[in-house]
Amino acid sequence: MKTDYDAIIIGAGPAGSTAAILLAQAGWSVAIIEQHAFPRRKVCGECIAATNLGLLDSLGIGAQFAGLAGPELRSVGLFAEEEMFHAELPAFDEPPYRWGRALGREHLDTLLLQRAATCGADVWQPWRVKRVDPHNRLKTCHLVNRAANASAELSAPVLIAAHGSWEQDPFRDERQHQTHRNSDLFAFKGNYSDANLAPGVLPVLAFPGGYGGMVLGDHGQLTLAFCIRRDALRRCRERNAELSAALAAQAHVALNSRGVRETLADAQPQASWLAVGPIRPGIRSPFPYHGVFAIGNVAGEAHPILGEGISMAIQSAWQLCELLIPRRAELVASRGADEIGRRYAATWRLSFTARIRIAALYAHLLMRPHATAVLLPMLRRWPGVLTASARIGAKVHRVVTTDEMPQQPVH
Repeated sequence: MKTDYDAIIIGAGPAGSTAAILLAQAGWSVAIIEQHAFPRRKVCGECIAATNLGLLDSLGIGAQFAGLAGPELRSVGLFAEEEMFHAELPAFDEPPYRWGRALGREHLDTLLLQRAATCGADVWQPWRVKRVDPHNRLKTCHLVNRAANASAELSAPVLIAAHGSWEQDPFRDERQHQTHRNSDLFAFKGNYSDANLAPGVLPVLAFPGGYGGMVLGDHGQLTLAFCIRRDALRRCRERNAELSAALAAQAHVALNSRGVRETLADAQPQASWLAVGPIRPGIRSPFPYHGVFAIGNVAGEAHPILGEGISMAIQSAWQLCELLIPRRAELVASRGADEIGRRYAATWRLSFTARIRIAALYAHLLMRPHATAVLLPMLRRWPGVLTASARIGAKVHRVVTTDEMPQQPVH
């Protein structure tokens, strides 16, 4: 198989596969490296905002998405203690896609990666990037495939980091040691059938030490996803020593939310619980090294309270490719990367910094009982605050257009 490319992309989630599709459609030679076999479940709230649906059409998977995804999400809720509030979700002002929908990552990621392969990208899966030297003119990725007892080296002038923020950092030989903090967040996800949740409702969950959400996605399956602080999780496990971490945390969520208890009263668990962490939301670096560009969570990560992770993944990849595609000849000749990187970083920060900070504000409010106690009386009187909060959190704001992606200049 070919080993020299115009661009190498590490990670085949929504960010990486979006970039692979756009670059391959523009005539670039692209390798996309993914360490996990697909399809695979992943910890995620699984909400795809309406702002992305036109982009999925342009990427070539819109029809498949529409055939699989859950009902339109037209209502937002807040479940906290014994209270359950509902309000309308704001509609995206671009018919026909007015409201978002939910689809499991085992389906979404597979659709996108298959489309990337159809467009001409070479898919290296399941291969893991063991090491990258980011300082050479040509970026060389050293890969291993443990199942096949094989190794390989791929080189390209452009390297795009799209791996998860909690994955092994391929730019360091070993994982950086991180000090444990009580504020570290651990994320859990469970799936249920026969849940008592009305179609089209997107409840946000507030409980001591954490926050989460529920949604009906493909095949009528409910996803319950939540984040919980390390110190709160420790207390959950002390109270429920006979349970796994996931089930102890889920019991804590249900104890502090009548809405969760009622939703799951007749529900049947499907598959196993998933967990990941610690996740540490915040702004990282969209342009960490010369010739290396970061998209998705590697560039910056919002608290999942807004359900904007997939939006930021797809749209940051789109932003980067709009800048890369017209400059292919320069980049292959090792020119222009710093200018493009500075422009991309500035555009990324303008587009996503406020979203990350607003998500942090919402998250810290909802995981603190004293703040929630102040919030609930206001929502009893003005439930429309939920609608306004969704709008402020950029649920109906897209930072790229569905105009035709720029193509290679003709020489």
